[in-house]
Amino acid sequence: MRRAVGRVALALGLPVVLLVVWWFASAGSQSFYEPPLSRIVAAFPHTWTWARIRGDIAPSVIRLLIGYGLALLLGVAIGVAVGASRWLRSLTEPILEFLRAIPPPVLVPILILISGLGDRTKVLVITVGGIWPILLNTVEGVRGVDEVLADSCRSYRIHGWLRLRTLLLPAASPQIVVGARQALSISIIMMVIGELLGTTNGLGYTVIEFQRGFQIPEMWSGVFVLGLLGVVLTAIFGLLERRVLRWYHAVRAVERSRP
Repeated sequence: MRRAVGRVALALGLPVVLLVVWWFASAGSQSFYEPPLSRIVAAFPHTWTWARIRGDIAPSVIRLLIGYGLALLLGVAIGVAVGASRWLRSLTEPILEFLRAIPPPVLVPILILISGLGDRTKVLVITVGGIWPILLNTVEGVRGVDEVLADSCRSYRIHGWLRLRTLLLPAASPQIVVGARQALSISIIMMVIGELLGTTNGLGYTVIEFQRGFQIPEMWSGVFVLGLLGVVLTAIFGLLERRVLRWYHAVRAVERSRP
């Protein structure tokens, strides 16, 4: 219990200090575009009401989770296939390197032309942005499988789904989790970008509408909400990571304890 409290205090210490410094440093600000932190905090209650949470935050989170889930599913599936097959890797590597080099925001106009301006496009934007870290890390994780374990599977004629479940996915899971963590941050960015074009709700849309309406404290409050959303999702991801990779962290702890 004491250790958990210490970790929470350590994690919150620097943000609290920065907010206190910002509060006092901006207290006398007369700038229209850089309002005092007190005005931004005062804008929260009348800006982020239940109606706005339901109408803007909830749709954004739903689109984010669907797009991120698709990126995770497709990235792992394609990554395992490419990483496990030498000839498939040789065939697809030039295409993957070409597509990876294209910044995802550049593809947004093309995706809009293909699928229109609906929620499907916004989910597709998130998926396209988030799939690459997962896919590439999965490929590297599968390629890094211990050769002794791979030979043992071949000796015992373990193939197909059983080999995938007992060898490839467990061995690649640390790399997959690294890619999934990177993809989460990218997916939040792509969520905002997707909501800046041709939409009538969402966090990105709300922030840009505040900016266009010169509602500067409200705009800053929206930026805070986006940051808090990222913190919450990262914390949830950390809990899931510790649960999924419990065996991996146990092995690392044993290795560190050896003299």
